[in-house]
Parts: sequence; structure tokens; C-alpha cells
Amino acid sequence: MPQLPATPYPAEVRARLDADAKEVLARYPGSRSALLPLLHLVQSEEGYVSRTGMAFCAETLDLTTAEVTAVATFYSMYRRRPSGDYQVGVCTNTLCAVMGGDAIFDTLKEHLGVGNNETTEDGKVTLEHIECNAACDFAPVVMVNWEFFDNQTPQSATQLVDDLIAGRTVEPTRGAPICSYKETARILAGFPDERPGAVEATGGAGPASLVGLKLAKGEALPQARVVSPRDGQPKDAQPHDPSPSEHLSSHDAPQQTSASDPEHPAGPAAEEGE
Repeated sequence: MPQLPATPYPAEVRARLDADAKEVLARYPGSRSALLPLLHLVQSEEGYVSRTGMAFCAETLDLTTAEVTAVATFYSMYRRRPSGDYQVGVCTNTLCAVMGGDAIFDTLKEHLGVGNNETTEDGKVTLEHIECNAACDFAPVVMVNWEFFDNQTPQSATQLVDDLIAGRTVEPTRGAPICSYKETARILAGFPDERPGAVEATGGAGPASLVGLKLAKGEALPQARVVSPRDGQPKDAQPHDPSPSEHLSSHDAPQQTSASDPEHPAGPAAEEGE
């Protein structure tokens, strides 16, 4: 059934958003490029991207609501329904999963009494699984409003959500101090984080990533490199013919195929099912 037009923002809210949107648009030579930060801006107002918020973005950028909806529904960082003050994301991608991410997610679902993308009754915590937090050397990883909590266990993650619900201060492993989801959305819209020490708080790559970097540079092992020079064999290596089981990469000499080897022609294509 067709929906009624979205309810407009109250006058005072609209005036504030208009002023903020004007500041956002000034950063871009083309107004359409401001859609992503504007969606974060309206999310900072209601905690999710409502139909009212999408109508505001469409009107501000001279777009159709269909164009705005297409973008808002594509990116998972834009919520489509009211969510909690704290977005708790558990990485359940391959490495985090085998290191305990699946166990953490199952524990939190049972402990909080919610499923994926559901919010606790008090409106404090929304739980979701995340495909990858790009922090494999800290696996398993949990994020709260996009700040990292590394090397988690079911017990530590349970304590984390209990502290959030109780209003106790929690400190991320790295990154800025935790703020509410609405405040996080405003920061993602491009407005400064004015909390003392928030900008200076940061974090870098973990030890595993740095070891890999050193290996790639030949720094970890004297006179050794993980990647051989592209122009020939390593200095200490003896030439040899590859065994049948040895995998040749795309950087090796071209190999014969049925298309290039006269002794093994491809032959005519078979009919489907033959």
C-alpha cells in the first residue's frame, strides 16, 4: 500500500539541521556528494535514518527519495529502525569466528535476550554480527559504536555490555572514548569531536601485522626475504623443475594450456549435458 508522506521535522529541529547541512554542503563541489554525511547527520538526530530524515536529505540535495533510499539501504552503518545508545558489533568473520567470535555472539544473544540487529528493552544496546572489523591480529574483536575492544572472550564481552547498560565507564582497547550512537553519527557526519582527549586517542596495527610487515621487508630474518625478486631466482636457490604438485603463481613463466599447446588441443565445445 502507498505510504503517507513522511512527517516533517519540528521547526526548531529543521532549523538546526538546515544550518548543519549548509556547513556539510560547503565541503563539496557537487551537492550530491554530500549525501553520505547528511545521512549520518539525520541519524544523529533520531538514532536511525527515518523516512523523515531521507525526505530531508532528498529535499536538501534536490534528489528523489528513491535515490536517497537506495543509498541508505546499501550501507549497513545507516540504521533503518530505532537502535540502542550503544551499537555492539561482534565480528563473526572467519578468523574471529574460529578464535571465539561465534561463541561471543551466541553468549551475548542469550545474555541480552535479543537476536541479530535487535535492541534490549531498555534501549541501551543493539547487538549485531559484523562480517569483518579489519583487525584480525586482535581476534576476536567486538566494537562499540565503531570503537575497538580487542582480544575478547564471552566473559569479557558480557561484562562489557553489563557495564554499558549500567552506565559505567568503559575504555576501548584503542581509539576514542565511547560516546552515544547519536554522538558517533554526528562525528561521522564530519563535525569535530570536542571531547577532551578524544582526537588524540588513537591506535595502530597489532604486533602480528607489524611482524608481517618486517618479514616482507626482509627485516625480521637476516639475509632473507619472504618475496623473491621478480627478475630471477633468489641468490641462494638452485634452479629446478617444478614437481607436478608444486603451484606456479601468475608471476612465473607462462605455462602451456590447451589453447597454446598443439599436442593438447581444446577440441570442439560439447553440447550442454554431454
